[in-house]
Amino acid sequence: MTEAGRGHLAMLGFAMLVSGSFSLGALAAPHIDPAALNAVRFVIAASVLWAVALATGKVDRAVFAAPWRYFVLAGLFAIYFVTMFEGLKTAAPVSMAAVFTLNPALTAVFGYFVARQITTPRMALAIVVGGTGALWVIFDADFAALLRFEVGRGEAIYFWGCVAHALYAPMLRRLSRGESGIAFNAGILTAGGVILCIWAGPALISMDWAALPAIVWWTILYISLAATGVTFLILRYAALRLPSAKVMAYTYIVPSCVILWELALGRGVPTALVLPGVALTALSLLLLLKNEEPVAVSSP
Repeated sequence: MTEAGRGHLAMLGFAMLVSGSFSLGALAAPHIDPAALNAVRFVIAASVLWAVALATGKVDRAVFAAPWRYFVLAGLFAIYFVTMFEGLKTAAPVSMAAVFTLNPALTAVFGYFVARQITTPRMALAIVVGGTGALWVIFDADFAALLRFEVGRGEAIYFWGCVAHALYAPMLRRLSRGESGIAFNAGILTAGGVILCIWAGPALISMDWAALPAIVWWTILYISLAATGVTFLILRYAALRLPSAKVMAYTYIVPSCVILWELALGRGVPTALVLPGVALTALSLLLLLKNEEPVAVSSP
């Protein structure tokens, strides 16, 4: 398998892991402050990754060069995660996934300005086809519901998080200096933990942790280990092998994956009418599998 092929396979796993955050997050969001929850998840994930990095000898002096890079990248992800859980207080998981599908187009724009990448016609077609399929799934094949599209408070808050998330992939490509993936992401998570512990300090101190329901702790463990630690590694791995727009185009299968999570949690069964939308998201991925790199633009 080629390096690009491995990047695509990694992003399939990324989509499934990210999807679980929406469904589990919706169950936990009413019980805990979003910033406090994410402060805990960053600290746990950072501790695990540092332990793995040290045990495998992946920590070298290069990791500690220009630590400001970690705070830039961590700040973007902190904004994304906090706005996501704040939005889940009032918005449904599938509705939030609708906002998430804006990421590929946003990333294509940032990819041009940050990494000087131009989205090719095939990649642009994939974005359009995938976006259409995602909307079909999100609105349950109800065209009238699509026409009545109204952005609620939760979706509006989460949109700004998606802007930060879309900027992360090209910035990661720009700021990476060839460090070990595990140590590099441990540094990002550590910086994120510092930022969020300061931000959520009062909530962390005043919260009655013993009174939290079990779903909050299960969610914290899942988003700390699977949806943070593992996906950070996947995103960095893929971002170094694929153009930014291709990396984020995998967000189009997230709504379908969210539906699978909702089914697994017993929260509803979609109708067969959504299958054409699932097929369109699959088609967008097939378009992306062609080994086509974006045109590089020289700096003026």
